[in-house]
Amino acid sequence: MSIFYPDEYLESTYEIPFEQLYRKGYRGVLFDIDNTLVPHDAPADQRAVELFDRLRKTGFEACLISNNKEPRVKSFSEAVGCHYVYKAGKPLPEGYRKGMDRMGTDELNTLFVGDQIFTDVLGAKLAGIYSILVKPIHPKEEIQIVLKRYLEKIVLFFYLRQQKEKKC
Repeated sequence: MSIFYPDEYLESTYEIPFEQLYRKGYRGVLFDIDNTLVPHDAPADQRAVELFDRLRKTGFEACLISNNKEPRVKSFSEAVGCHYVYKAGKPLPEGYRKGMDRMGTDELNTLFVGDQIFTDVLGAKLAGIYSILVKPIHPKEEIQIVLKRYLEKIVLFFYLRQQKEKKC
């Protein structure tokens, strides 16, 4: 089951210590959009714009990778000022690799931030990059995601148990 385990699990994208990650050598950040940066289908908000400004000032390249169609991803990308990959085919690693190509980064200096285990985390693992799972921003989701969340609870149970055992 470890293929589904994130490298980190945090409350929110907006609590990630990006400056520390930069000091560790990371230079690129791939992001999911919906329920990772904003609620599902919401436009970029001030908090998202400020996050991407902070990333640029720190020295990061950033790229959105989404299974959404281009109009959704492009408009969000333009609002925050970063690269994007639409219809990324997550969890297949090709979209992650396209994002890294656009940022000029590789598996060793790129990390991924997303809210879903079976698309985001699995895809990052298959692409060989560091993954950070965040809790969904908003409970309202499409029905197919709601169904996956039940399975995610099982994976998270075992992941959290493993993390607790590591601390002991």
